[in-house]
Amino acid sequence: MANTQSYARWALEPYNIGMKLRTLRTQKHLTLSRLAAETGLSTALLSKLETDRMIPTLPTLANICRVYGIGLSYFFADAAKHTLAITRKAHLIGNGRGQEAVKQVLLHALSNHARLVARMIEYPTGAAGVMSEVGQSVCSVVYVLEGELRLDSGGMHEVLEIGDCAYVDSDMSIAWSASGTAPCRVLVVTPGKPRE
Repeated sequence: MANTQSYARWALEPYNIGMKLRTLRTQKHLTLSRLAAETGLSTALLSKLETDRMIPTLPTLANICRVYGIGLSYFFADAAKHTLAITRKAHLIGNGRGQEAVKQVLLHALSNHARLVARMIEYPTGAAGVMSEVGQSVCSVVYVLEGELRLDSGGMHEVLEIGDCAYVDSDMSIAWSASGTAPCRVLVVTPGKPRE
């Protein structure tokens, strides 16, 4: 029986039933005692369900659904979309750092369905290049983490310092250069591939 219990807990874990129960109750501004009075269930049982210390039976969930006016599918529907990608600082260090070339580090796993692409880019002192060519559309957010970044476009020259941020949405050619005496490191976020 213990294996069945652990299997049930494992099988239901992705559905986050406890969190959904707590979220529903707090959204409805109900206390545990008020929900207990509405459902006929004890506050201790409801608390164990919300904190995932106990697995609810279907009749118990159906009773709670009746109070909230929702169907059981609320608890068992798979999320249509959910991506959470974390890249730890320790994974960003390395890659043969040198002063001779621009270094790009992708900050998340890239998939064909990624709606945003985030990169950390390091420009060595005095490095220069283009963000976009003539006639090529670019849309990005650039945030300066270290050093200074100079952007040149259409006769305008802007120097971004640590903490400065630029939103770029342009069809014009945009050139960049690492300004100042130190290398420049920026966070760049661009749109991913459009969804089909």
